[in-house]
Amino acid sequence: MAAGPADYRGRQPGGRRRLLVAAVALLVAAALCAGYYLGQYAAYQGMGAKPKSYRAMQAQLLELRGALVERDTQLEIQATRHEVDRHALELVRRDMAAQQEQITALEEGLAFYRSLISPEELGAGLGLRELELLAGDAPGTYLFRIVVQQEARKHELLEGRLQVTLAGQLGGEQVEYPLGQLSDEVEGDSLALKFRYFQAVEGTITLPEGFEPEVVTVVASTSEPHKLEVTKQYSWQLDERFTHVGK
Repeated sequence: MAAGPADYRGRQPGGRRRLLVAAVALLVAAALCAGYYLGQYAAYQGMGAKPKSYRAMQAQLLELRGALVERDTQLEIQATRHEVDRHALELVRRDMAAQQEQITALEEGLAFYRSLISPEELGAGLGLRELELLAGDAPGTYLFRIVVQQEARKHELLEGRLQVTLAGQLGGEQVEYPLGQLSDEVEGDSLALKFRYFQAVEGTITLPEGFEPEVVTVVASTSEPHKLEVTKQYSWQLDERFTHVGK
């Protein structure tokens, strides 16, 4: 059944209220938007900047930040490369040092064996190389090496003895010690020699407390098949390493 005029008039106030509420909501939203843009405009005006300029500055700031991040990344890459290059250079230096040490060893060995087969350069008979001394691990202990060699065109088997004496100061007095009193590896006053080309004698010396060594006297002598003797005195001087001679 169709609504009458009375029914239509009864629903009209509710529709008006809804229209009024919608209108008020639109006005509030418009006011908020206007306030937002007015606030931004006031902020731009307060900074002395225009909206377009501000947006351009924001874009430029983002671009600069990106460039800064990229530069930091490149710096990290360069630092890593520098560290790698430093390690590589250190490895090269170590390798060169090792090669130089090998060359030195070969040169020392070559000179030593040349002295054995070329006695005309050093004279025939019995020879002593330079005394070698190294600091030991414990205080007052030292490592020594003495190389006795035969200098001859025809090398025969030699037999003999080696005597070593240390002289120095103890309590303001001059004293001497045979090697046998300072080294557990030496029995008696001398060491046995038996060699055809050379013989290297090595051991450890333990000095008495307060003793200051000054001179080392070495006497090498042979009894078979010929009587030969050579004596040398060496000042007490420490080396950094043993030479590659007699090894």
